[in-house]
Amino acid sequence: MPEIERFDILVIGSGEAGKHLTWTMAEAGHRTAVVERKYIGGSCPNIACLPSKNVIRSAKANWFARHGAEYGIQTGPVSTDMKGVLNRKRKMVEDGVQVHLDRFKASGAELIRGEARFVAPKTVEVRLNEGGRRMIAGDRVFLDLGSRSVIPDVPGLAVAKPMTHVEALDLDRLPEHVIVLGGGYVGLELAQALRRFGSEVTVIERGQQIAAAEDPDVAQALLENFTSEGIEVLLDTRVHEVGGLSGQKVRVVAENGHGPQNIEGTDLLIATGRTPNTQGIGLEAAGVELDARGYIKVNDRLETSAAGVWAMGDCAGSPQFTHVAFDDFRVVRDNLNGGSRTTRERLIPFCMFTDPELARVGLNESEAKRRGIAYRLAKMPMAAVLRAVALGETSGFVKMLIDAQSDRILGFTVLGVEGSEMMAAVQTAMVGGLPYTALRDAIFTHPTTAEGLVFLLASVPAVARKQPA
Repeated sequence: MPEIERFDILVIGSGEAGKHLTWTMAEAGHRTAVVERKYIGGSCPNIACLPSKNVIRSAKANWFARHGAEYGIQTGPVSTDMKGVLNRKRKMVEDGVQVHLDRFKASGAELIRGEARFVAPKTVEVRLNEGGRRMIAGDRVFLDLGSRSVIPDVPGLAVAKPMTHVEALDLDRLPEHVIVLGGGYVGLELAQALRRFGSEVTVIERGQQIAAAEDPDVAQALLENFTSEGIEVLLDTRVHEVGGLSGQKVRVVAENGHGPQNIEGTDLLIATGRTPNTQGIGLEAAGVELDARGYIKVNDRLETSAAGVWAMGDCAGSPQFTHVAFDDFRVVRDNLNGGSRTTRERLIPFCMFTDPELARVGLNESEAKRRGIAYRLAKMPMAAVLRAVALGETSGFVKMLIDAQSDRILGFTVLGVEGSEMMAAVQTAMVGGLPYTALRDAIFTHPTTAEGLVFLLASVPAVARKQPA
């Protein structure tokens, strides 16, 4: 057995939280090691957030080319070069990985390429990618294990070798007909991109609406937009069986209110959820407990059941966004430096990068009603936002929830062009505890999407005053 090498800081996983903690601790003079089995920098710069937005942008370029006449631009026949799309994405990924490698080297941290498994508390055996083994122990250990796509237990599905987002973002060919299982963020973003590249696309969603966590009016607007682009969406549909092989020919046997459905296509994309990478790495030997869903149990300071061990990001059950993982890092970093930061009551924004974007922060109407929170509603179409008019992209709407008895902003949702930037302005106001009137009375640059807030909030209903007894 190799001799145990000891470090002050041991990080397992170089994802968003893990890499920032590694760099921070190493630059502060701690002897630091990070173990990464595959993706330097984690999933975001390699196979998820940034690559998907890169591909979505290529799909938008295709859309612009096909709609050039609407902008006074004459073009010839338009086609998609998927090898070109792939090469553009790969170049961005390769450049990003090199930036990460340079940062690890500059920080003084040791990057160990291999797969870690706990053999004792705070001690892992690493099977090195290039061969051989190392035993690594850390005085303090930080877990950033990430998550992976779930393949549902449907007869024939695994045998059909479906794509997840990883394979879908690595296509060097244009699928003829893609069947997408799942109407959430990943499924909808990729469905629209593939349709714009020229594939036939069918989305199968088991729930009664796509984007299940959103308000019905948002889901309906998304559905109408997808239908207008030629995407078939089957709602309230259960998949019973899958046959064939993705990439050649697949058949999905399903059922909904219209009876049995047989959907045939060439490719199958699974986007039905994620599961944490917590199995098979010996967490029981480390004294780290899991919850019923397989996520690492943590308190609101991200401390695990094992002394001197923290967990961050997806594996800790945090909302599965890169920006949340970064905040997990900040919580841990500040507490290591004597702070008292927690994950309680974080204001977490959401954004789905369909076209138009869907962005939300705080409560939506469905949540407010479920929790019995009274609110005033301001809502207007994106056609009333002059930035959208100037861009010629006026689909969607914007709405804000305001407390029924005060001017406190409860939540904000926008489905519209550049919606994420408008949402960021509202989020800033909410973080600062500003009343909605501060945005209503602000001077925003013309014409920006944020300027639309002024007109949205000019129509806020007055506070309902109680009548004297």
